[in-house]
Amino acid sequence: MAVSGGGDSVALLHILSRCFEPGAVEVAAVTVDHGLRPQSAREAEEVGELAERLEIAHTTLRWTGWDGTGNLQARARDARYRLIGEWAKTLEISVVAFGHTADDQAETVLMGLARSSGVNGLSAMPVRRTLHGINLLRPLLGATRQELRDYLRGHDIAWSEDPSNEDDRFDRVKVREALKLLAPIGLTAQVLSDVAGNMAQAREALDWFGFLSARDLAVVDGGDVSMDLRRFRTLPAEIARRLLTRAILWVGGQDQVLRRVPVSQALDAARQGRAITLGGCHVLSHGNRIWVCREFNAVRHERSGPQEIWDRRWRLDGPCEAGVEIRPLGRKGVSDCPDWRLTGRPLSSVIASPAIWKDDELLAAPLAGRPEGWKVRLTGGEEEFFASLLSH
Repeated sequence: MAVSGGGDSVALLHILSRCFEPGAVEVAAVTVDHGLRPQSAREAEEVGELAERLEIAHTTLRWTGWDGTGNLQARARDARYRLIGEWAKTLEISVVAFGHTADDQAETVLMGLARSSGVNGLSAMPVRRTLHGINLLRPLLGATRQELRDYLRGHDIAWSEDPSNEDDRFDRVKVREALKLLAPIGLTAQVLSDVAGNMAQAREALDWFGFLSARDLAVVDGGDVSMDLRRFRTLPAEIARRLLTRAILWVGGQDQVLRRVPVSQALDAARQGRAITLGGCHVLSHGNRIWVCREFNAVRHERSGPQEIWDRRWRLDGPCEAGVEIRPLGRKGVSDCPDWRLTGRPLSSVIASPAIWKDDELLAAPLAGRPEGWKVRLTGGEEEFFASLLSH
C-alpha cells in the first residue's frame, strides 16, 4: 500500500493490517518523500514507525526530480506513481492499494465538470486500474475523509496534515472549498462520488461496445492500427472517439490522457481522410482505411542494441555483429528497400519502423520488406491493443 502519512492513507495502513487472516496476505507499505517540505522526511519516518508497530515492512522512496518548472502537483503525482511502480516491480508486488476517498472522487468529478469532460472524465477514479505495469486498487472510495479520521481517533492513531491541502493556489484546494458551499443544496461528496459510480457503469458499457467495434473494423498491422474508413464513419461519435484515442495511445506507447479538443480534431480529420499528428502518432487515410502509425519525429532519436526493447514496444532478433544498433528506418533507409510498397503500409508507417543499422549502412528492415534473417515482434503482442479497450 502507498502511505503518505496523511489521515486517509494512515487509516488504510491500519485497516489493511487487520483485515486479513494471519499469513493469508503479505502486506508491505511504501512512502514517497517528495522533499518539498522540511518536515516531509520526519513524516515518512513516522509512517515507518507506525508500520513497524503493526508488523508491516516499510520503504521510503525519495524524489529529487523537481526543477521548479511545470505543474508541481502533476509532476509530483506522476513521479509518485512511477516510483511506486518501480518499487512494486522490484519486489514482484502485483497490487498496490491507495487511500483515495469519496472526497477525492467528488473533487475529481467537479474538476472534470470544469474541463467539460465526457463520460471518462466524470467517471473519475476507478476502483481498479493498471498503471506502469501494476494493478492500482482504491478500496476506500466509498468512505469519506471525516469517517476515516473518526476511525483514527477511535484507535488513538495520529496522522500528518500536508499544509498544501490548505493552499488555495492549487485547483484541487479551490474545489475542496467549493464543495463546502455546494453541500447545503445536496451536492455532497458522497452524492458526487455516486455520480462517478454511475458514469463508471456507463463508461464500462461504452468500453465494451468500443471493443466489439474494434474487433469488427480494426486490425493491427506491423504495430499500426488500421481501420475500415467507411465503417468507422458510421460509428457513433463517442465510440469512434474512444477507438481512435485508444489506438493513438497504444501505438504511441503512452499512459497519458489525451485532451478532448485535439482528439475531436483528430476524429474529424480521420473521418474526412485528412492527415494529422497527435500523441506521437500520425493519423492518415491510406487505401480506404484509417491508419494510426508512429510519427517519425517521435522516434528519430530512439536507439537500442539488438534484443533490447526499442521504442518501448519492439524487440528485434537476428544475426548480430559488432557495432549493430536499432534505429528508425527513415527516408534514407526507405531508398534501400525497393519492396516496401508490397507491405501495403503507408510511407509514414514504414519510415518510423525499426531497422537494423551499422553506422550508415542499412542491414535489415523487417517491416519494410528487407528481413535479412531478422525477426521483429511487439513486446505485448497484437491482442494487447484490443485488451486495452477494456482495461482503462
